[in-house]
Amino acid sequence: MEKKPYYLTTAIAYTSGKPHIGNTYEAVLADSIVRFKRYQGYDVRFQTGTDEHGQKIEMKAEEAGVTPKEFVDGVAGEIKSIWDLMNTSYDKFIRTTDDYHEKQVQKIFKKLYDQGDIYKGYYEGMYCTPCESFFTSSQLVDGKCPDCGRECQPAKEEAYFLKLSKYTDPLIEHINTHPEFIQPESRKNEMMNNFLLPGLQDLCVSRTSFKWGIPVDFDDKHVVYVWIDALSNYITGLGYDQDGSSGELFEKYWPADLHLIGKDILRFHTIYWPIMLMALDLPLPKQIFGHPWLLQGDGKMSKSKGNVIYADDLVNLFGVDAVRYFVLHEMPFENDGVITWELLVERMNSELANTLGNLVNRTISMSNKYFGGAVNNAGVKEPVDDELIALSLETPRKVEHKMDELRIADAISEIFTLFKRCNKYIDETMPWALAKEEEKKPRLETVLYNLVESISIGANLLKPFMPETSDKILAQLNAPERSLEELSQFGAYVSGNKVTDAPEILFQRLDVNEVLVKAAEIQAAQAAANGGATEATSDNEEPVIDIEAKPEITFDDFEKLQFQVGEIIACEEVPKSKKLLCSQVRIGSQVKQIVSGIKQHYTAEEMVGKKVMVLVNLKPAKLAGVLSEGMLLCAEGEDGELALMTPEKKMPAGAEIA
Repeated sequence: MEKKPYYLTTAIAYTSGKPHIGNTYEAVLADSIVRFKRYQGYDVRFQTGTDEHGQKIEMKAEEAGVTPKEFVDGVAGEIKSIWDLMNTSYDKFIRTTDDYHEKQVQKIFKKLYDQGDIYKGYYEGMYCTPCESFFTSSQLVDGKCPDCGRECQPAKEEAYFLKLSKYTDPLIEHINTHPEFIQPESRKNEMMNNFLLPGLQDLCVSRTSFKWGIPVDFDDKHVVYVWIDALSNYITGLGYDQDGSSGELFEKYWPADLHLIGKDILRFHTIYWPIMLMALDLPLPKQIFGHPWLLQGDGKMSKSKGNVIYADDLVNLFGVDAVRYFVLHEMPFENDGVITWELLVERMNSELANTLGNLVNRTISMSNKYFGGAVNNAGVKEPVDDELIALSLETPRKVEHKMDELRIADAISEIFTLFKRCNKYIDETMPWALAKEEEKKPRLETVLYNLVESISIGANLLKPFMPETSDKILAQLNAPERSLEELSQFGAYVSGNKVTDAPEILFQRLDVNEVLVKAAEIQAAQAAANGGATEATSDNEEPVIDIEAKPEITFDDFEKLQFQVGEIIACEEVPKSKKLLCSQVRIGSQVKQIVSGIKQHYTAEEMVGKKVMVLVNLKPAKLAGVLSEGMLLCAEGEDGELALMTPEKKMPAGAEIA
C-alpha cells in the first residue's frame, strides 16, 4: 500500500548570527515529529533552511568587512552544522540565496503585480531594522517595536505593496471553518482579535534603501522584501514553478501538513503567507503551530544579557540525546519553557542517569549475574506482572495520541512513566531475593524477561526523541526494532536471547557545581569573543540608563545603612491604595512590616516566598495609615518598571549585605 505523504517545515533561520539553543529547539522539535510520523508509516518530507537577505545582513557583512554572500555562507554553514550535530533528519536544507528559489520569487512577485495584487506606492512609518518590519506609530509599544522591543526609526521610501484587504474576509472564513488551521487555540484568538478583525493594512513587499535582496526584475531600484522572499521557500523547496511546470515533489507534498514556527512570527505565517497563497490560487497549509519560547532562567536569551546558551556547548557537557530530551521534555505545549544549567543537571541525574540508565544497567547486570545473560520466559506469572504488562501495551497508544496532538513533552512523559513502572516492578519482585532460592529461579527468569520486554517497548518508542539512546538500549538488550503495530503484543522478545555481557553506562551523573564552573568558563569565553562587550552597543537590544548623580558620600555615611536579606512570609494589598503592598518580612529571628509602592508590578501572591534586599534601619513611617519599618530595594527601568533586588545565590533570611 502506498504511504500517505506528510510535509513538515520549520521556519528558516535568519543568518544574522549563530543560533542559540532556543532557536535550535525548533529544529529538534520538528525532527521528533517527523521521526514519529515515519514510525507511523508516513512518507515524510522535512524541510528546514536559512533566510539570507535583508538590511541587517547587509550591515553585518559591512561591519565584518566581507560581502553579504560571504557572510551568509559562513553563518548558513554554521546553522547547518548545528542542525546536523543535533541529529535532525531533514530531507531538504533550503537557502534563500539558492538560484532556483531566487528565480521563482521574481516570478511570484511579477505574477502578483500583473494581476493587480501588488501595486507601487510610498511607505512612511517607523522601521525596525532587526525585524525588518514597518509599523505605524499606533502599532508601537511604548514607542518601540511591538515584536522585539527595540528602537524604531522613521523612514519613508518608494515601495510595492501587497493588497491584504482583498483577501481578509476569505482568510477569516477559512480560519473559522478550519479550527485546526492555527494551533494552539490561543494563537488563533490572538491573530483574529488583534489583526484580522480590526482590519489589515496593505503590506510593504519591496525596499529601495538597501541592495542585499532578490531584485524586482521589472524595477531594478527595488529588492523583494523579506516576507515574500522568505515565506516562498515552503513551495520553492518542493520545486514549485510559477510558469506551471512544478515538479513531482510539489504535486506530491503540497499543501504542507504542518508549518512549525515560533510564536513571534505567527502573524507572518497565518496572515501574510495564506494571503499570498490565495493570490497565487494555491491551497493553504493544513496547520500552523506556533510553539512557545525556551527561556534562559526568567528571560528571553540575548547576547546583550549575557545569558545565551548554545547547542554545541550543551552537547559537549551533556551529550546530544540528553540535550534533545531536555528541550523536548521541558517545553510545555502552550507556555514558555525554562532552561538553566542547574535544571539540566537535575534532569540528567534524576531522569536519564537514574530512571532510565540505571534501569537498563540493573536489568542487564542481573541477567548476566543470574543466567549468564540469557533471557528466558519461563511463564511463571504472578498478579504483580499484570500492571507492568498492561502499561507496556497501553503506552504505545498513549504516545501516539499525544504525538497526534503535537504534545511532544507529554508523549515523552508517557514513555518515562513506563520506565518508572519498570523500576517499581524491580522493587516489588526483588530479583535478588528470588535468586537465593533455587526453586524460584523460573520465577526470576520470568521477572527479568518482563523487564527486558517492557524496556525494549519503551526504547522503541523513545527513538524519535532520543535516537542514539534508543539504538544503544536495543543493542544492549539484543532486541529488534519493532513497528508500532508490533508493539501491540507483549512477548515478542525472543526467549533465549542473550543481553550484552558488558552494559554501557548510558548517562553519567554530573556534579552541579562542576557544571556551573564550566558554564561560567563558557560564558566568559563568549564575552571575550564578543570583545568583552554586548550587542547592546550596536543593536540597542538592551539599552542602558543614565541617571542624575547624587552628591558623593563617605564610607562613614555608607556604614550607617544596614542592608540584609529578608524573606517575605506574607503580603496583602493596602486598602484603598492603588500602589501599595504590605509585606511581612522575616529578617533573622524578627519580622518587620514593610509597605512598598510596587502593586502595579507584583501581586501579593507573587511576593510571598521571595528573598529580597532590605534596608533594615530606615526610620519607621506611616504610608496610607499603615506602619512601614524598612524598605525593599528595587531596580527601576527606563519605562518605570520595577524589579525587586534578590540575591543571586541561595541565602538565609538575615544574611548581611555588605
